[in-house]
Amino acid sequence: MSTEPARRVIAKDILEAFSAALLEAGGFRADYARQSAELLVWANLRGADSHGVLRIPRYIEMAELGIVKGDAKPELAREFGAVAVIDGDRVPGATGMAMAADRAVELAAKFGIGLCSILRTSHAGAVGFFTERVARAGMVGVAMTASKPLMIYHGSKAEGVSTNPISIAAPSRNAARPIVLDMSTAAVALGKIMAAKDAGKSIPPDWGVDANGVATTDPAIVKAVLPMAGPKGSGLSLMIEILVSVLGGNPLISAALTDKRDAGFNGLVLALSPTAFGPRDQLEGEIDRLSHAIKGLPPALATDDVLLPGERGFLLAEKRLQEGIPLALGTIGRLAEEAGKRGIAVPPEIR
Repeated sequence: MSTEPARRVIAKDILEAFSAALLEAGGFRADYARQSAELLVWANLRGADSHGVLRIPRYIEMAELGIVKGDAKPELAREFGAVAVIDGDRVPGATGMAMAADRAVELAAKFGIGLCSILRTSHAGAVGFFTERVARAGMVGVAMTASKPLMIYHGSKAEGVSTNPISIAAPSRNAARPIVLDMSTAAVALGKIMAAKDAGKSIPPDWGVDANGVATTDPAIVKAVLPMAGPKGSGLSLMIEILVSVLGGNPLISAALTDKRDAGFNGLVLALSPTAFGPRDQLEGEIDRLSHAIKGLPPALATDDVLLPGERGFLLAEKRLQEGIPLALGTIGRLAEEAGKRGIAVPPEIR
């Protein structure tokens, strides 16, 4: 029996540089490749391997298929008061959503509130990355993304909505530790099923269904994921589609279900300036008071600490910055295969 470990630990900087090199070799412009690598490794640092570097082979495939444009030229399509809309030109999601976040912050600084939609972008990964960006600018951030049907609509056995995530972040007096909620509307992120497949593990029966709409524990035959909390998850996803896609002018679900057409990905970032409501210190002070009150609650049995949204990720990131990021051998193998195809040297720490 092999004694090779199931995972290998890699330093953040090495993994980020290797990821950027792979994406650039796969067709991404150099700055787009760096931004995408930063987003993916950010997720791995926080234990969200489902949204980490295991996505790279698919991102490269999307570039080859033209779903993503590695040399995209996004531009401002329209602006009305505190609302802006960017035509993403199929830009990589990391770049597109960062543009939307920055524009929302600029608008909020002027109007107290700023909303920026980005249409025709691509998979944006862990959207908490973008709300944390807004919170670090001293504002409250909300981010949502939408894509084609990937999730069962409650009451149906077919994909009718997507796994559309939503994130909300708020600043605190510790600028490095905003409160960050980041959640999918699915019972599980599709990437967690990919991660289970890479790790050779089975999955719970309430994560996904096969091609016949029957629940399965085999990640290799999952055709669609199930919604979080049944009708609540599919209903929330549908409303995100309205806010992010229909309102913005690039419907995705109806295009897929009625026209059999893939209209890409869309995103939205909302920023709220605390100064529109009163002194900024007042908000941060109340957030800190609320945080201490929640963390002061008695822990449940077998629980060491009561954690705030995003806190577990920050704690894990601090640890992994010191000790390295563990990656499943299946993920490493697929990245090494991509590197071999494109003449990219695999760092010895990853081999």
